[in-house]
Amino acid sequence: MWFNRMTLEVWFDTHQFNVEYDIGESAVKFLTVDDLDIDLAEVALRYGHHTGDPKLKECIATQYSGLTGGQIVVTSGGSEGIFALNSALLKPGDHVVVEHPNYPSLYEIPRSLGCDVSFLPLIFENSFKPDLDRLESLITPKTKLISLTHPNNPAGSMISEDELRRVIELVEKHDVYLMFDETYRDLDFSDPLPTAASLSRKVISLSTMSKCYGLPGIRIGWLATQDQFILDSILTIREQITIANNSVGEAIALHVLERKESFLERSRTHVKKSLQLVSQWVENQPQIEWVPPVAGVVGFPRFKEEITFDPEDFYKLIAEKYKTFVIPGRCFEMDNRYFRLGFGATHDEIEQGLRNFETALGDAG
Repeated sequence: MWFNRMTLEVWFDTHQFNVEYDIGESAVKFLTVDDLDIDLAEVALRYGHHTGDPKLKECIATQYSGLTGGQIVVTSGGSEGIFALNSALLKPGDHVVVEHPNYPSLYEIPRSLGCDVSFLPLIFENSFKPDLDRLESLITPKTKLISLTHPNNPAGSMISEDELRRVIELVEKHDVYLMFDETYRDLDFSDPLPTAASLSRKVISLSTMSKCYGLPGIRIGWLATQDQFILDSILTIREQITIANNSVGEAIALHVLERKESFLERSRTHVKKSLQLVSQWVENQPQIEWVPPVAGVVGFPRFKEEITFDPEDFYKLIAEKYKTFVIPGRCFEMDNRYFRLGFGATHDEIEQGLRNFETALGDAG
């Protein structure tokens, strides 16, 4: 097992703390402890339950029809969930199909485990929606796992419930597992999909407190599945790395999820207005085109082919000179004309960041 640094995280580590206007972030505005109205004085700073606090697990399970707290594993953010599931399920020589573009860990970890990875491409001209016939054609006798993310990061695209159910028919037909990343499910601007883990024992749902709630600092995510083998295997992996979650983070997650709708309503109201701001801006940029996001808090615009500047030079220019942050397409193994544009920050930060972007375009020519 050998890991390379993720290009995405290298870009974050290089620039994120040196900029003032972050319009590449994939979460809603980060909350503070003061925003939570929580008393943490009595939280015991001890080792916790290895699969997560039982009350927190039961609270999470209410999102999954037919599942109980015993079918939830709370993890140290969504990232540990991705690592633990892949490590528990895959061995060298296995085959994995990953929707692309996507969060890089979803394909980097299988590669590091010695697996063959095939991309299911999400195409700009097809509104970044997967071709399910193409998906089935990618499945081989060695395929062990299919990984999809909806709402998608970085594209903000969605599949329908009928399409989700067709994917589940495929994984059941071919006896493979589906990891379905539902991180942005609560920021679907229409009707959210049913939770995928509720629909089949071949599905593992992934989610986190980081994105929709603005709480990446508490490092709490989870996996949900009906499959006991998967649950036991994930526990085995966790006991070799993190063992348990941080008790303060679990207490905050429980507090917020018990008041879920009030926190989400604030996020949804903010994101809808932010998307309007960004959409109006993109429409007025002759060098940029995009597929408008239908859910989540990110989009994936691209510079038109006729630009005369190097996109990489531009991304460095706006980060270093204008203290403004977006994510280059190369961080997702995509053409660098694409870039991730986030709209979870404050409206003032978004507006100034977009002004800086436009000014930098003038500099770039």
